[in-house]
Amino acid sequence: MKRVLIKYVSKYKIYLIISIIAMLLSIVLDMFNPYFTKIMIDKVIIENKRQLFSKVLLGLVFISVTRAIFCYINEYLFDYISSLVSIDLKSDLFIHIQSLSFKYFDEMNTGELMSRIGEDIDNIWSNVSYGIRLFLENCIYFITASVILFTINYKLAFISLLVMPFIAYFAFQLEKKIGITYGKISDQAAILNTTAQENIAGVRLVKAFARERHEILRFLEMNKMSYKLNMEQADVISRYFPIMELLSNIAIVLVVSVGGMLVMKQYLSLGSLVEFNGYLWMLIWPMRMLGWLTNVMAQSNASAKKIFNIMDLTPEIKNNDNPIKLDKVNGRVTFKDVSFKYNDEYVLKNINIDVKPGQTIAIMGTTGSGKTSLVNLIGRFYDVSEGQVLFDGVDVRDLCLSQLRENIAYVFQDTFLFSETIEENIKIGNPNASIEDIRKVCEEACADDFISQFHEGYNTVIGERGIGLSGGQKQRISIARALIKNSKVLILDDATSALDTDTEYQLLKNLYCDDKKVTIFIIAHRISAVKNADEIIFLEKGRIVERGDHETLLKQRGRYYEVYCEQFKDFKDLDRQVI
Repeated sequence: MKRVLIKYVSKYKIYLIISIIAMLLSIVLDMFNPYFTKIMIDKVIIENKRQLFSKVLLGLVFISVTRAIFCYINEYLFDYISSLVSIDLKSDLFIHIQSLSFKYFDEMNTGELMSRIGEDIDNIWSNVSYGIRLFLENCIYFITASVILFTINYKLAFISLLVMPFIAYFAFQLEKKIGITYGKISDQAAILNTTAQENIAGVRLVKAFARERHEILRFLEMNKMSYKLNMEQADVISRYFPIMELLSNIAIVLVVSVGGMLVMKQYLSLGSLVEFNGYLWMLIWPMRMLGWLTNVMAQSNASAKKIFNIMDLTPEIKNNDNPIKLDKVNGRVTFKDVSFKYNDEYVLKNINIDVKPGQTIAIMGTTGSGKTSLVNLIGRFYDVSEGQVLFDGVDVRDLCLSQLRENIAYVFQDTFLFSETIEENIKIGNPNASIEDIRKVCEEACADDFISQFHEGYNTVIGERGIGLSGGQKQRISIARALIKNSKVLILDDATSALDTDTEYQLLKNLYCDDKKVTIFIIAHRISAVKNADEIIFLEKGRIVERGDHETLLKQRGRYYEVYCEQFKDFKDLDRQVI
């Protein structure tokens, strides 16, 4: 929490200073209330000095109105500062999350990150808005009231302060125990959010497999755990709050008892006792608030730790100190003795590939053979464990990361579309693209025909992750999004798997006949998608076991030939029947 105060709150120190000044003036004015009450009792009521009544009354009205103005300034500015801090924190956290590497997201749940951006930052907002303001206010009240109490009657002041160390002790014990509980509650909230997010996103799958009851029971179990942790928090609060309230009330009982005896013995006036009691409440109120403040600050501290655990993460993939910027990008990609480990296990081993600008290379292999990992190394989503990946002759680790990725267009295996119009989804590849450019790439991607049939055309808003579109339609929009980027390297990771053979043939024909001569990497399982590539490589267990063009690999009668026979066996059987 200290880091939030130093880094974020200090940015708005002008507003903070004005707010604190308004707070001080408000407290100074409040200090006159018990004094005017004393005059009202001792002078106006007991000594019957009626001429003072109107002056005392006007003084109290003036204090009340002026304090209201200063309190408004104080509270408004603290709320304003806390809102700015919340905006800055959310922005910085989101920007930092965007900078983190693929590997981080491989291991992190979306629901947990949503908890950090939402719930945890709101806890900090609450602390800055209310906690810090009341903490400062109560500290000033406590110190000022203590000094005044000793000037009125040091004996009574000493008696009233006897219980304060005990209240402070229990407050610190409360903070220690409730801080641990809030850490658990924050973690459980993240788990609950993840469970809800996954079920809402996957509701169609849940319904398709009739798993509603199972998922409801699983959510209820998570919710029950949240309930238990909240009851654990309530148990801690219930054990300490009443004790602190009791000690506060004991201070009042002691002051009234001893003060009453002093009044009866005429060592103290009745007005002075009432005045003392007024200042005593200014002492007791901060001590009572200590428990609530401890609660708020423990909650925000737990949230701040979670947030800064993310903020302290250093991106694994980042520019070196002096990144190289290419004057001209051609699109040559070279794998030189590349090996890649993931979680200490080799995914790729001794990969050597040299793809010249404008060439097309196809990658085939069994599931888990390392096809996607191989193309992910080109855009440096992961760093190689051994060897080098060269882009136009320069190691990708030495290149400017933004320039590298600007010149590579990806169509990922998992097709993702935003809840925007089709036009906006395609313009992600090039925000400055005109509608004519969009139509052109959609024609190349064989997407213009079905988009034009929609009532709103390119302005059709698609659902979350492309709900409402078929798998093939989503893939064609994703390909159009990649094409409009006009990059030197195009990577298609199983991007035509949902297309029918005719559409796939036309789409690939458009790509291969492209005058721009883009370097293409295509991952596919169907022979029809790879047979026209300049080179086909076949991976098994992270190693290249075969390579060559379509005809060469068929003649080798190896793994590629087996896949070919498997996919075209129906035609062979048909040929035999005809013969």
